[in-house]
Amino acid sequence: MSERWKPSVTVAAIIERDGRFLLVEEETAEGLRLNNPAGHLDPGESPEQGVVREALEETARVFTPEALLGVYLSRFIRPSTGEDVTYLRLAYCGSAGEPEPGRALDAGIVRTLWMTPEELRACPERHRSPLLMRCIDDFLAGVRHPLSLVTADASLYNPETKR
Repeated sequence: MSERWKPSVTVAAIIERDGRFLLVEEETAEGLRLNNPAGHLDPGESPEQGVVREALEETARVFTPEALLGVYLSRFIRPSTGEDVTYLRLAYCGSAGEPEPGRALDAGIVRTLWMTPEELRACPERHRSPLLMRCIDDFLAGVRHPLSLVTADASLYNPETKR
């Protein structure tokens, strides 16, 4: 039997203020890239908990999800190694407070910055993923789903054992 395919589950925060979007500039194997604050979902956390954690780690700001923007699939083949990864992204939109004083950004995050959609469209070669712009375009189009669309069963936090 062949190995089961397992996509990498990630969460992303889409944060807009005054026509600009909060982004992170991060070091990747392909060089410095721009991305929405995002990262991998950790075991034992709901997607909503994960996006709050990731936004705090990457931006030093507390993120408050207000809606599920969407669920996205993308595939990436790393040029340097040929690694083939499929990402399943749950993107949330919401608001963020001011940076917490003295809180360091996650390893690999160089800085945070606010950019307009036009500025982002002008530099697609700097995007970490095609989902960066897709999520912003969906946000601008008014796409919103209730947070209740994603349900985290209690077994996520307290797994049952089968005898």
